[in-house]
Amino acid sequence: MTPLAAVASGPRAQLFACSLRLGTQQISLLQLHTRSSLAAKNHYEVLVLGGGSGGISMAARMKRRVGAENVAIVEPSERHFYQPIWTLVGAGAKQLAASGRPTVSVIPSGVEWIKARVVELNPNKNCVHTDSGKEISYKYLIIALGIQLDYEKIKGLPEGFDHPKIGSNYSVKTVEKTWKALQDFKEGNAIFTFPNTPVKCAGAPQKIMYLSEAYFQKTGKRSKANIIFNTSLGTIFGVKKYAAALQEIIQERNLTVNYKQNLIEVRADRQEAVFENLDKPGETQVISYEMLHVTPPMSSPDVLKTSPVADAAGWVDVDKETLQHKKYPNVFGIGDCTNLPTSKTAAAVAAQSGILDRTISLVMKNQKPMKKYDGYTSCPLVTGYNRVILAEFDYNAQPLETFPFDQSRERLTMYLMKADLMPFLYWNMMLRGYWGGPAFLRKVFHLGMS
Repeated sequence: MTPLAAVASGPRAQLFACSLRLGTQQISLLQLHTRSSLAAKNHYEVLVLGGGSGGISMAARMKRRVGAENVAIVEPSERHFYQPIWTLVGAGAKQLAASGRPTVSVIPSGVEWIKARVVELNPNKNCVHTDSGKEISYKYLIIALGIQLDYEKIKGLPEGFDHPKIGSNYSVKTVEKTWKALQDFKEGNAIFTFPNTPVKCAGAPQKIMYLSEAYFQKTGKRSKANIIFNTSLGTIFGVKKYAAALQEIIQERNLTVNYKQNLIEVRADRQEAVFENLDKPGETQVISYEMLHVTPPMSSPDVLKTSPVADAAGWVDVDKETLQHKKYPNVFGIGDCTNLPTSKTAAAVAAQSGILDRTISLVMKNQKPMKKYDGYTSCPLVTGYNRVILAEFDYNAQPLETFPFDQSRERLTMYLMKADLMPFLYWNMMLRGYWGGPAFLRKVFHLGMS
């Protein structure tokens, strides 16, 4: 007896409906919820949450571990963006269109794309729920949900972006507004901000300042521009070697840096920005602007904030060396959504992907993870239209440089790497699971020494 005949003749035959299309010889079974069909649609050996750089990279790596049919990605967005290039888009050096591709084009072939948003994680039952009402179970879970932009936490935003003179390189919707504000600048204050929260690519808020200064020089407007960087931090950069180099640039170019200043309101109709003094609670300052670049407050995605996988601050709670969850051994995290104590950059994700690949492979064999992530991250500090300081460092904020020369100096070669080589590596190697950072190059260039 065939399986279909067995179903049709069973005691629950009334629950099933068969429709035959004789012309095409197609048979469709309605309400046939067998164990195998459930496994094919609602269970995966590896489930990846998020289709950003970390999610796509890990899906490609897991495809090689367990087979494409056993991996799925949950991601609602139809477009995938290489966001590091937006610094140059905001300065008019690159086109926005070049930064994005259809999500379907970067999903590893054979891996299922579940086009939905995760609304609940239940690691105690090894499942997640999506906004389409679907429950998906897993054997192993990789959380790569990125970071959330909270423009609305600044009074007057995001509606303030409807006005001219204001932009933000952190959103696909506002990055071109930065370039427009730069072009429209006549005279007055050009203000650049850094919020009082963790952010992705912590160098980006000042990169656009240096590029704007260079643009003003090129267009003869520099003498009419008062360039101000208001940062909530107490230093220009967290690694002393690169901070010293940036301070020299700030002095040479006559840029004003105000520390412990946090943007709390934008009055876009009056072109005014309101800042709070973090050292003196309750004290605020109103500054008029001719151009304003906003770096928004950021936080972990809302779905994680109340999830069992999160720490007290809302970030995925993982071991900083293995990226394995501290409580749930079959759950892993990568990238901006984690509580790893390093900068949130694409370069960090690349390094993490290689470590996490090895961690998961050992966990799958019931072995203890051995390879350790040292916190490596990179921040190409763009200081002009043809100059970059390539900052590379570890968990201890100590330089971890790839090249055998002083990377704290501005270099054309590093700019070309930022503008052209890194996007190529991203699309063609990292997203395909073949780029785990430059550690092997570092050993080559430094004769085997790290």
